[in-house]
Amino acid sequence: MRQNPPPLSAAALQQAYAQGLTDPVSLTRAQLARTEQRNLDLHAFVHVSADLALQQAHASAMRWAKAAPLGPLDGVPMALKDNIDVVGMPCTAGTAAFVQRMPEQSATVYQRLCDAGAILLGKLNMHEAALGATTDNPVYGRCMNPLREGYTPGGSSGGSAAAVADHLCTLALGTDTMGSVRIPAAYCGVFGFIPTQARMTMEGIVPLSPTLDVAGALASNGLDLAKAMRCILDMSSWPEPQAVVWQGLRVGLLPQTTDVEMAPAVLAAWQATQQRLLALGAVSQPASLPDWRPASSRLQALLMSEWEGADYWLRALGPELPGLSAGLKKMLFYGAKLSPEKRLGSQAAILGLRAQASRLFADIDVLLLPTTPQTSFAHTQPAPASQADFACLANILGAPALSFPCPTNGLPVSCQLLAAPGQDERLLSLACALDTFWD
Repeated sequence: MRQNPPPLSAAALQQAYAQGLTDPVSLTRAQLARTEQRNLDLHAFVHVSADLALQQAHASAMRWAKAAPLGPLDGVPMALKDNIDVVGMPCTAGTAAFVQRMPEQSATVYQRLCDAGAILLGKLNMHEAALGATTDNPVYGRCMNPLREGYTPGGSSGGSAAAVADHLCTLALGTDTMGSVRIPAAYCGVFGFIPTQARMTMEGIVPLSPTLDVAGALASNGLDLAKAMRCILDMSSWPEPQAVVWQGLRVGLLPQTTDVEMAPAVLAAWQATQQRLLALGAVSQPASLPDWRPASSRLQALLMSEWEGADYWLRALGPELPGLSAGLKKMLFYGAKLSPEKRLGSQAAILGLRAQASRLFADIDVLLLPTTPQTSFAHTQPAPASQADFACLANILGAPALSFPCPTNGLPVSCQLLAAPGQDERLLSLACALDTFWD
């Protein structure tokens, strides 16, 4: 695939708008033209909202002409995973069943970004019903990783990661049930963030597993990610990079991490991140979460996703699940037939770990894990079962998590930091500092 232009950071756009080097309308027209061209290969967008985008861009341009922007996201192009409602726009959740679904109310997460002046370019491809991690969508096309032809961008928010990595938008929103924001971020070499689950409103978002679901954002740099999440979470002030943010930071390492087989590049990145943190003044120490078993905990989360997902889709579509693929139906029917004992077992395993979060973070500030055990792989290869072994822990704990790219010579590799539930501000400050972490 062809070489990408430089990423459109929110700070760079603000400066360009303020200096009159460009304006939101010109920028939006250019992005729409590029999206039309690139999407033929990527299949990242399933709906382009050109009229709405230009309408929002004109309004933003008028504010900039008066030197009165709404804030740091005014005029910034964004896109949404297609399970996030926007009035007047289809919201399919990646299914044929919802191809005619037109929501009557916009999701809160979108409305907050819209109110901040961000420009919506359209809706993004996803794994069908958000239950999967390749974004090989049977209805809307196989989404490609822009960094290597024929490879997956991950999922289920694969279109979100592909659009950011290909610089089709500055910000993208996704949803994350077992890593569905951070796995694509890892495979596409961008930043991903999910907040404390209890702080995120999911109003206007098609659910999969209410126990695990959380919406999050993707961006090409940590500062943009922090700006977006502070807007979505309705925080009062924007974080700024802090030169001493790493000094004395207590970084926890779980011994079970090495129970998961990692690609050599991933293991090297995890070790290099530990070394870099120590060099910057952080303190590394063992952490304890004795009931966490990466593979079995991931399987319990998958069971919960299947049976809670079945509850939603059977209510929405009826017992035959019309409009869903055979593979998705099989997973949902399996979840629907789970015995009450197995449902209670998966719920007890997840809520039991969640109850241990306060003890886990009692003596550490953040937990360091790889984001995925492997790098992106060809769409023609079977998906590794272990993709979510590390990523789903944040969902199980209801904790905020920040994934970030690490230096490598090949396909992108990524690590993630988890903080205690409620400590989103800490992670967003670290997101800003990560922009110069490897310098």
